[in-house]
Amino acid sequence: MNKCVFVTGGSGFIGSAVVRLLLATTDFTIVNIDKLSYAANPLALKAVEGDCRYRFKQQDIVNELELHSLFTQYQPQYVMHLAAESHVDRSINSAAPFIQSNIVGTFSLLEACRKYWAQLSIQQQQVFRFLHVSTDEVYGDIPLAANAATEQTAYHPSSPYSASKAASDHLVQAWQRTYGLPVLITHCTNNYGPFQHQEKLIPLVINRALEGQALPIYGDGQQIRDWLFVEDHAKALLTVLQKGTVGESYNISANNQLTNLEVVSIICHELDKLIPASKKGIYHYNELITFVADRPGHDRRYALNATKISQQLGWQPSTSFTEGIVKTITAYLP
Repeated sequence: MNKCVFVTGGSGFIGSAVVRLLLATTDFTIVNIDKLSYAANPLALKAVEGDCRYRFKQQDIVNELELHSLFTQYQPQYVMHLAAESHVDRSINSAAPFIQSNIVGTFSLLEACRKYWAQLSIQQQQVFRFLHVSTDEVYGDIPLAANAATEQTAYHPSSPYSASKAASDHLVQAWQRTYGLPVLITHCTNNYGPFQHQEKLIPLVINRALEGQALPIYGDGQQIRDWLFVEDHAKALLTVLQKGTVGESYNISANNQLTNLEVVSIICHELDKLIPASKKGIYHYNELITFVADRPGHDRRYALNATKISQQLGWQPSTSFTEGIVKTITAYLP
């Protein structure tokens, strides 16, 4: 076993932040395993392409045989599993890719890990970790008057996406209980930051505002999400990997509960200061806000209680929402 970390989905938004952090703060070799779907962003890793500790393997995790070859070649100490289809609207329009990537892909990766782990020495088995990165959406719609979800909250997914992630969580838990594979699970709130795919709310709004186009908001815009800056999330994942207790789950949140309308309004306000909207033929960017028909089964609120990771592992977010939004907007400016 080598000082090596596998990061599945390492060319994606969150995965690339994890890769950059690992290269900046550890001496491990990082193997990025990514099939390069539409959501991958090669620019997010351009700065590390020449790093002697970085390897890229274009590979679909559904292919267990190819994964076995990678395990044999690199003999990793850690596996961080972030590869997933993650856009709710896409899952509503076509669920099949989500079942394939999130469920079948996780199964194939678990099997490759199990077979690799089984042939390690007892000492090596005790060091090995499999970190599965999941979502707050597995807990489903949290009533407005209810407390934020804890790690003990029952699963109640609403969309094909969240159902597929819940299923993958259960597979991970079963491989730990049945085979003894040393796993960890995290659930995070909505991420944002530079390099996020443009179909997500925040980059969509930034890009459309800069072009003077309508800013669409589902329904009445009162859906509540809990926002986490991607670099804070990456640090939390590394904390769980290094300090977490095998078999445990950890919620990751910055406790930034905002309505979608509030998020869009904050973006418009910051854009007004950076690039006055009068240049676009309007006085303020919020004039572009447009309410559109809500999507099917739209959950009203997601919220996570992150007390456990804070008290047990000492992780705390370091980026306020306003600070993170300014960093994000600045990254999208021409």
